[in-house]
Amino acid sequence: MDEDRVATRTWVLHPDLKTDKERREPSYALDEAVSLAHALPGLEVVGAQVVPLSRAHPGHLFGTGKIDEIKAQLAAEEVHLVLVDGPVTPVQQRNLEKAWNVKLLDRTGLILEIFSHRARTREGVLQVEMAALKYQRTRLVRAWTHLERQRGGLGFVGGPGETQIEADRRAIDEQIVRIRRQLEKVVKTRKLHRAARAKVPYPVVALVGYTNAGKSTLFNRLTGAEVMAKDMLFATLDPTMRAVRLQGGGPEVILSDTVGFISDLPTELVASFRATLEEVLEADLIVHVRDISHPESDAQAGDVRDILASLGVKGATPLIEVWNKIDQLPPAEKEAEMVRAARRPDTCAMSAITGEGMEAFLQMAARALEAERHVTHLHLPYEDSRKRAWLHQQGVIESETQTDEGFDLSVRWTARQEKDFREM
Repeated sequence: MDEDRVATRTWVLHPDLKTDKERREPSYALDEAVSLAHALPGLEVVGAQVVPLSRAHPGHLFGTGKIDEIKAQLAAEEVHLVLVDGPVTPVQQRNLEKAWNVKLLDRTGLILEIFSHRARTREGVLQVEMAALKYQRTRLVRAWTHLERQRGGLGFVGGPGETQIEADRRAIDEQIVRIRRQLEKVVKTRKLHRAARAKVPYPVVALVGYTNAGKSTLFNRLTGAEVMAKDMLFATLDPTMRAVRLQGGGPEVILSDTVGFISDLPTELVASFRATLEEVLEADLIVHVRDISHPESDAQAGDVRDILASLGVKGATPLIEVWNKIDQLPPAEKEAEMVRAARRPDTCAMSAITGEGMEAFLQMAARALEAERHVTHLHLPYEDSRKRAWLHQQGVIESETQTDEGFDLSVRWTARQEKDFREM
């Protein structure tokens, strides 16, 4: 969808299902859903509401009376697109679109659409398209159109897809096979880039956190980079990496800014973006940025930890929590949060906007990286000159003695560096 088109009048619904064991505070969930809508260019949100549900109707999601009530609202506001903040089955989607005479996207469809607009690297674009194909493969009860689109969004909310296009499973499967082959080539290229980066003797620091927590703002303050840092969900999709010195005499590191996490992130995307998020798996230090001013900051932090665990991040990797946006708290609450953070050895309260608390964070990060290094004694025969050269390149050798059989070395390195060495 081109941004110069007339904005699509959009209505946001959050079904508040009483039987949902992981039910969130509905007003906050609705706010997040509206923010998601704002993250997609070309949408004009003209209304939003929480819809209480005792149970989900299998064919229509909502009851007949509620469907008629919403239909009248949509007609009065001349709405063309309805966003349902939750899962909608293909049958429910078809029936609601017919009843309301609008296009409809569920949460997964909307996030896929946003990702398609935000992805910048070749791998990111392919990953999104792969996820969208798998998602759409199960939804052939309605037309889907982005197979014919070479650029732009996925085609759910405009463009050539205004006409119905039949796409059978064979066509989708052929597309998936084609994209998978392209991804294999891209992944090989990325491995070469990673191998080149492994030659740089800098530890990797990965910024992670709930979407809109302020990661990109912190990244920009640390690096001076002009990474997109708007008040918008999913403002960053592809990892951005910069070399930066943490403080005056501190270590130089590679800083990585990653896509924001979110509750109920579609499983298709968690799987598809595993490769994109592998910078987190390779990190020597993870910095979990939290919006401490958000009413659901604790729940958001739990979502981030769950996704990190699903990605395979082990507890052995050092992790610092940054309680960001303290400048948005009332004075008394701000003071309380700063005291609470100070009691935790791995937590720092700060503001990426004002810079308050930045120095304490830099010192904490430098200490964490230094503490993570360990000493190992190695013996390398003369024929292992490539490994010895790599160790020198990494700057991890503390002492080296030549013997008749080779070299005895004492190295001080990170777990990631040791892993890279053992795999050589």
